[in-house]
Amino acid sequence: MKLLKTGAASALLLSLTLTAQAQTTDKKSLNADGAKRVIAAAVGYAKKANTTGVIAVVDDGGNLMAVERIDGTFSAGANISIGKARTAALFKKPTKFFEDVVGKGRTSMVALNDFTPLQGGVPIAVDGQIVGAVGVSGASSAAQDEEIALAGAAALQAGNSPVVHFEGAKVEEAFVKGAVLFDASDKYMVHASRREKPGMAEIHTLDADIVHVLDGTATLVTGGKATDVKNVAADEFRGASIEGGDTRQLNKGDVVIVPAGVPHWFKDVTNPFLYYVVKAR
Repeated sequence: MKLLKTGAASALLLSLTLTAQAQTTDKKSLNADGAKRVIAAAVGYAKKANTTGVIAVVDDGGNLMAVERIDGTFSAGANISIGKARTAALFKKPTKFFEDVVGKGRTSMVALNDFTPLQGGVPIAVDGQIVGAVGVSGASSAAQDEEIALAGAAALQAGNSPVVHFEGAKVEEAFVKGAVLFDASDKYMVHASRREKPGMAEIHTLDADIVHVLDGTATLVTGGKATDVKNVAADEFRGASIEGGDTRQLNKGDVVIVPAGVPHWFKDVTNPFLYYVVKAR
């Protein structure tokens, strides 16, 4: 009889356990290392763009996990960036969505508690689950706030998901002004680049540039000696022009690879000259 009772109790316990498992889900969480990775990628993007900003990262409950202020950013930037991050996390949408809604007349939304409907906050998703959000304030524009936030979010997604997909409309939008599509700066970056006039000579000491021309033509000078060289960022140098070197005419469909450390200069371009750049290390 005792054996029967024990067996019945075990069966009941197993049944309750299976029922509990069926009523719960596995939840991914953002940890401290993940938050630091988001911050590092966002700060790196901002510094390459030569702009300021405060970057804040929160978990999916809106709890602050990390914040970093780039020197020169205005004092209120920290509170605003945290508010953007919390809004994006709690409502599971980019804050630009809410800024547009308010701008179209639904001003009653601003009465919500802990709500910052300003562009620059984006959710962080891993394998389809929102694990937190990143908010940015203090860059040169609201659009750039969002670009920096997207760069931070993409860095975490790259480390946890094998596929990153950019829809055609997003890519087309990036080419309108030229923007970074994807930034895993410790490994590679993808730029949707646009030129409307000649640029400066460039030297990337760590990154090789893999260029694929989509539209337009350009005269590219590589090698030689860059003139009036200045250090503009970590491992990045710019010069007024290049003396000597090899000259190539780039046309639609061409691919050119410029190894790390080789000076290169888009001497002449059509308007616009559109091209992908993959920066690889």
